[in-house]
Amino acid sequence: MKEGIHPKYVETTVTCGCGETFVTRSTKSKIAVEVCSKCHPFYTGQQRFVDSAGRVERFKQRFSWSEDSAQGDSAKTAGNKRHG
Repeated sequence: MKEGIHPKYVETTVTCGCGETFVTRSTKSKIAVEVCSKCHPFYTGQQRFVDSAGRVERFKQRFSWSEDSAQGDSAKTAGNKRHG
């Protein structure tokens, strides 16, 4: 391997939303996850609703996307069309 071009590979602490933590290795020192093998319904055998709708809302909020802004952008571009 070529020297000096690869990122540092360090011990990483992964923290789940349920409070469980474990150590692995990665290029980042800390990683936060929402679901891990200790709380995921597939691994625990319990029926539990995993909130996927909240993830979409959080994504839209992070990037400030909403239905109003999407419609406003299309209205602006519709007025700029050339008629010919």
